[in-house]
Amino acid sequence: MNPIGEKRNSQSAVQFLLDAFNRELLSGALRPGDQIPTEVELSEQFGVSRNTVREAIKILVAMGVLEIRRPVGTYVCQGFTEPMISPLLYGVILGRGDSYDELMDLREIMETGTLLTAIRNAGDEEIAALSEPLVALGQACRSETPDVEEVFAKDDQFHEAIMHLAHSRVVERIADTVRTMTHDMRHESVELMLQSGRGEELYQAHEKLYRILSTRDVEGVYREIRSTYFVPDGENGVRSLSE
Repeated sequence: MNPIGEKRNSQSAVQFLLDAFNRELLSGALRPGDQIPTEVELSEQFGVSRNTVREAIKILVAMGVLEIRRPVGTYVCQGFTEPMISPLLYGVILGRGDSYDELMDLREIMETGTLLTAIRNAGDEEIAALSEPLVALGQACRSETPDVEEVFAKDDQFHEAIMHLAHSRVVERIADTVRTMTHDMRHESVELMLQSGRGEELYQAHEKLYRILSTRDVEGVYREIRSTYFVPDGENGVRSLSE
């Protein structure tokens, strides 16, 4: 890491050091897998105390940017790590307020991207295997007395299978986070669809996604995705976003 000879002004010493790490990573001076200098070396290099260095490293470890390999030293993590998603998750939750529309937009963006990535990366046999969770969802939807929790669980399993087809750890984790954030709205949609006797329509929406994947219909992703979303409607109970 190169010395950074700028004054901290009103910045906290810890934030100053975190910013310095960010610059080193963005510039490529620090790369995944690199070992960072020792606490003593960083303290001397940046003119901060060892406690400050220790606190900054602790934060970066918690964020999944650095990892401590005892007894050899501290290294820059390689690739995407699980803890990285937490700041994103909380940042979006705290920043979105109660906007239903914004969550729907986020869901649409993420699921569109997931489908496109799955079309590009998944093999034919993998996509064909998606028929299993689809059949299970159909059976749950067509039950004489459909159970909301069972249908919702089968719905989740179907979408989780699509996430795996993307073959991207980053896509999977972010898509899973978005599904966590939209849990309540999706559960409400399933409940309203079943209460209004539209279980078959709910199943058909998922079959549409399967057909798009199996035919690798990229245009179909953009054309049909909104028709697979059902939202509360004052008059009819629930409606498709494409209506």
